[in-house]
Amino acid sequence: MNREEASLDLRSKLRDGQFVITAEIDPPRGWSPKAALDQVATIKEHVDAVNVADCPMANLRMSPIALAHMIQEQLGVETVFHLTCRDRNLIGLQAELLGAAALGVKNVLALTGDKPTSGDHPGCRGVYEVDSTGLVALACNLNRGFSQASRPIGDPTDFFVGVASNPFLVLQDDMELKKLKAKIDAGAQFSQTQPVFSLEIVERFAKMADLLGFYVFFGVLPLRSVRSMNYLKTKVPGIVIPEDVEKRMLRGRPDEGLRIAAELVSGIHAMGKSVHLFPLGDPTVVLEILDRC
Repeated sequence: MNREEASLDLRSKLRDGQFVITAEIDPPRGWSPKAALDQVATIKEHVDAVNVADCPMANLRMSPIALAHMIQEQLGVETVFHLTCRDRNLIGLQAELLGAAALGVKNVLALTGDKPTSGDHPGCRGVYEVDSTGLVALACNLNRGFSQASRPIGDPTDFFVGVASNPFLVLQDDMELKKLKAKIDAGAQFSQTQPVFSLEIVERFAKMADLLGFYVFFGVLPLRSVRSMNYLKTKVPGIVIPEDVEKRMLRGRPDEGLRIAAELVSGIHAMGKSVHLFPLGDPTVVLEILDRC
């Protein structure tokens, strides 16, 4: 499943109604980008963009903006950089966004961020002057040519702003739906979801997204084992694994998780929506899933 019309950017592909595939990578723990660049090189012909996480799980990693820029410049692959509210105040968040704009990194996923206590620097303090909704507003202010302090910044930025969402929680909880609507009202244009395992949930959430007017990338995470499935069920809020998927994993072949992921990708494609793949540090998983589609 090679990608076509590479000259179009992510935003244009979505506007044209194309089936778009993104995949996520973590930046390196050190200063060398080689391993991350090698991962992207493995999948570059098969994805439309690569997401670059921002110190995921509150663990120290290279700047996502720096790595995103290197990916775009050295490999010619569009990126979506994550930006969290955990580590920066209002000035720092805006400075990061302006730097990203100068480097040509225009797709941003606005996140509140995991608490520092969950990571490798548990004694650090989180900043959280704004949450992800506030960060969306900051980016959109810059797109209008103004800082949070209402001062002109010169030429406006051109960010394509996204947020995370959990379809199961949004469909079940009015408060979660209100939070998502607040992000859309603040200017978010797309959402990348937590992993989904049910095409019924995909269909219901897709209809809601169409009504609210935003693009969706549905998260697909291959279940590597029964153990990983049980971890997701018990440790990750909002992850719902249908009974039929559980039975398949318990009775299936060693590659059953990849087969299920491929079926989800094909089903999401058939609904006219896009996909975000979680390869969990192994880019060959992306190729294995797409080869089955």
